[in-house]
Amino acid sequence: MKAGIIRCRETEDICPGTADFLAAAKGTGAFRKTGPVEIVGYVTCGGCPGKRAVPRALELAARGAGIVALASCMSKGNPIRFPCPHFEAIRKAVARALPDGVRILDWTH
Repeated sequence: MKAGIIRCRETEDICPGTADFLAAAKGTGAFRKTGPVEIVGYVTCGGCPGKRAVPRALELAARGAGIVALASCMSKGNPIRFPCPHFEAIRKAVARALPDGVRILDWTH
């Protein structure tokens, strides 16, 4: 299975994504339900309010992602302890836009 991850742009200068990649490769965290996955892309939401998340999710799906994961920095606030204030709107918009059969995960690790 292949997955793409969308992360918070506000955390990209602090977090290299190591925990996201490890969870995906080992099938831990949110990937316990899917097992290990291959990452086909790792992008940001584009910055607040996340308007670029939808086209980026569609591009991940076009590149083979059967899963689009919204990283834990968005939903849980890792590592800055500040969840995305636009998370629910982004999640709903991405879920509506994804092609049938592409799953969405609300967190990564």
